Amino acid sequence: MIVKIKVSDFKMSENLSNFVRNENPKPVMIIVESKKKKMETLEKEYPGAMIIDVTSHADDEFVKFSPFYPHGGIPVPFTDGVTSQSVEGIWQGLKVFENVGVDIHSFKITDMKNIKRTSRKFGACLGHRKGVRGEELLEYIDARKEIYLPAYKWVLDNKLQKLVTAVRIIAKNKPVVLLDYDTNADVNNPKKPLSHASLIKAYIEGNYPE
Repeated sequence: MIVKIKVSDFKMSENLSNFVRNENPKPVMIIVESKKKKMETLEKEYPGAMIIDVTSHADDEFVKFSPFYPHGGIPVPFTDGVTSQSVEGIWQGLKVFENVGVDIHSFKITDMKNIKRTSRKFGACLGHRKGVRGEELLEYIDARKEIYLPAYKWVLDNKLQKLVTAVRIIAKNKPVVLLDYDTNADVNNPKKPLSHASLIKAYIEGNYPE
């Protein structure tokens, strides 16, 4: 079973932002694995590791790492004055389909349900609008780089510093396995969804994709 942990279980640096951005951090070991794997398999492959679920189905505070989590106040890229409850709300809301355009309602969803907008319902996806009022449509990989990555990084920077620090502290003492439904870490791979767990790992290791 997944070990339940709380941020309060760890002693935090008085200045969390400086701690997380230490220019010379100690080595950490973070692995991204599929949540679909059996726990017995994970425990065999990574004996002694701390296994942390970072999906929207996590039942502890690390659920806040999920792009679906409603932190609120997340700036919508290329749209002055407009914010979203979640990163996924931004990603889905700026999609433009064959039969329907941008949906600002996606920015307001707080229960992490029914956020996804699919081609099955709205027709072929034509791209992501570059801002709510923008005229340019971004192709998938460009949208990933210009919309999803900066939106998720904003959350890591502004909403998740305590949790980032907790993961860093754990990873300095034992391997950390982050569970995600997707494990693709290649931003330029259009065939597989991007793993947000891989972005957490990259952020902590100091190589977040720009």
